[in-house]
Amino acid sequence: MFGKLKSLGIQLKHEFAVYRLVLKHPHTPWVAKLFLGLAVGYLLLPFDLIPDFIPILGQLDDVVIIPVLLYLALLFIPKWIIQSCREQVKAH
Repeated sequence: MFGKLKSLGIQLKHEFAVYRLVLKHPHTPWVAKLFLGLAVGYLLLPFDLIPDFIPILGQLDDVVIIPVLLYLALLFIPKWIIQSCREQVKAH
């Protein structure tokens, strides 16, 4: 169990580094940068748009909204940009 959590943490750290490079890449479309920025901004908001005291929706908003924004961003990013950024992260 602990090994799986550690592996997941390493994978998330790796993906965060990839997305950071994707944001800085000069050929990343502005729409993708917008969706990635919205995902990060929503994650860093000091309050929730849907309050946590609302049953089910309050707890699930972060779990649904952020992945949807990331998914939409990835739809607009060409595969070669993502692959290039992954290779850069692996090289370091």
